[in-house]
Amino acid sequence: MNRDLLRAIGPGVLFTGTAVGVSHLVQSTRAGALYGLALVGLVVVANVVKYPAFRFGPMYAAATGTSMLEGYRRQGRWALIVYGLLTLGTMFTVQAGVTIVTAGLAGALFGFEVSPLISSGVILGICVVLVATGGYRALDKVGKVVVSFLAVSTVVATVLIVPRVPWGGAWWPTEFSAADIAFMAALVGWMPSAIDVSVWQSLWTLARGAETGGRPERRSSAIDFHLGYVGTAILAVCFVLLGAAVLHGEGELPTRPVAFAARLISLYVEALGEWSRPVIGGAALATMFSTTLMVVDGFPRALSVLLSRLRGPEDADAPEPSDRTPAYWASLALLVVGSLVILGVFLRSMSALIDLATTLSFLSAPVLSLLNHRAVTSDAVPDDARPARWLVTASAVAIALQGAFAIGYLGLLLF
Repeated sequence: MNRDLLRAIGPGVLFTGTAVGVSHLVQSTRAGALYGLALVGLVVVANVVKYPAFRFGPMYAAATGTSMLEGYRRQGRWALIVYGLLTLGTMFTVQAGVTIVTAGLAGALFGFEVSPLISSGVILGICVVLVATGGYRALDKVGKVVVSFLAVSTVVATVLIVPRVPWGGAWWPTEFSAADIAFMAALVGWMPSAIDVSVWQSLWTLARGAETGGRPERRSSAIDFHLGYVGTAILAVCFVLLGAAVLHGEGELPTRPVAFAARLISLYVEALGEWSRPVIGGAALATMFSTTLMVVDGFPRALSVLLSRLRGPEDADAPEPSDRTPAYWASLALLVVGSLVILGVFLRSMSALIDLATTLSFLSAPVLSLLNHRAVTSDAVPDDARPARWLVTASAVAIALQGAFAIGYLGLLLF
């Protein structure tokens, strides 16, 4: 690898660490367990449709030296307000969802018998301390090690379990009930992740540049993105296959966090052997903790930058501003308190909480995708750094599809 590529690698790994959490460990596994291979196609399509919106985050940052939120501001402050409202509407359920899965894995691995609400509070407290003391460097190091280990373990387990996959089953749902459609919306909502993360990617790209002493070169930034995105998509399919091979036919998985986590770990145990239980359990816990840590940092980081963008433009040539502003800490406190409140309400059903969080992200996706599209095709991006015509066209088609699906889903709910 050349020096520019080594300097750029990081945001793509953080994306994988954020995505390979609830959407993969929980939702993709549930998809395989409930539907066999019938939703593999939906998982692949979701990754393809969302590709342009996620690609535009680091692309905009590398091309302009400013975050995607500056791209929103240039469209008008209304765009920032829309983003802020969507963020406030989803951030508590998102944080609560990833935290409760982490708490469940901790309970299953260590045999904790405390309330998931208490263990979730402890996990959030640890994350706050790590973010306060480690910043981007801590996120970067944790993400690279943990995600790499779990990714390799997942691919190996999938290869070993291939003979048990029900290849002769349906590859697309033949009948759609209201419950099926609701689950598919929830599955797509965080597949491979919520579109909000594209904004975080632009911020991580700038943070990585500050760490390495300069803005990442555009080609190297693109390679970093694709390593993370393609790897994330492959792992999503792996989890569907694991769920289909081991859990299909068992009905709905347990809804309580610890029981679900124990069943999740059993996927690897049945493929790799009993020796893998503590190893894979530790890797899954570390992965979900990494996801929780990144979400704890991502929302406050985005909100603090959002508030600064409301006050004025971002200067690409100015020194990198501190990302630990009073607005960051206030947003962090709000996030933790709001998430604990949500956890208290949904404590008895982890799957209900996750489905709510992912469905809200599903409904907000077309709006955020449109804002990203407008930003990266604006005059702020140099001509030689704008997306290729095919990617612009793919983005427009993806926005139309996401909008149609969201409207159709709302129509089904209402009528």
